[in-house]
Amino acid sequence: MSEREVPMTIAERVARVRERIQRACEQAGRDPDSVLLVAIAKNHPPEAVRAAAECGIRVIGENRVQEAAAKIPLCPGHLDWHMVGHLQSNKVRPALRLFSTIHSVDSADLLRRIARLAADEGVRPRVLLEVNVSGERSKFGLAPEQVPEVITAAQDLPAIELVGLMTMPPFFEQPEKVRPFFAALRELRDRCVRDLKVALPELSMGMSHDFEYAILEGATMIRVGTDIFGPRPPPKKPAMEESP
Repeated sequence: MSEREVPMTIAERVARVRERIQRACEQAGRDPDSVLLVAIAKNHPPEAVRAAAECGIRVIGENRVQEAAAKIPLCPGHLDWHMVGHLQSNKVRPALRLFSTIHSVDSADLLRRIARLAADEGVRPRVLLEVNVSGERSKFGLAPEQVPEVITAAQDLPAIELVGLMTMPPFFEQPEKVRPFFAALRELRDRCVRDLKVALPELSMGMSHDFEYAILEGATMIRVGTDIFGPRPPPKKPAMEESP
């Protein structure tokens, strides 16, 4: 077996991702510390999360509340957990007990429910609005024209901290083709900051395949799963399966 065929360790994968972040930040004239690496652990076991934590990863993203609830008690206690997947309204309360930050708020109704239950739980989560910049019917997210109204609604919800916008653009084999979608989210954020006089410092955009282009367009959070943990194993059933 050649050296190239030997599976990379998580430590090697993390080092390679950090090198890619460094190069992209150099190209963009940015400080690498301005980009938060969120390691997406969907379907990966606690052992993998622990290995990533040993490499200095401090923020873990999960797509499903039920999986996170089973996994978090088995992982290092210092980690910061982010919800990055679609959040069902009936999962909000348990999500608030697990996650400091929710990237995927896709409606004013969900935002208000998070705020109400956060007040009830005595927490103040950081939230980002998910924006469907591509208009794909298969994706969740607010239409760009809906975003100002939801931002305005958030100003009356002191139990949450609205910190920015998130998007998941279309997949292209040539990752440079996704750059206009990242630019569109940044431009939308900048307009909202200017017109609504709000602070929205965070842009959650970019994944394993394309995060360099997200960094070039101003991403402050990148969500990297495969390039840290390797190919995603199939979910366990029924323990890891979401209820309808």
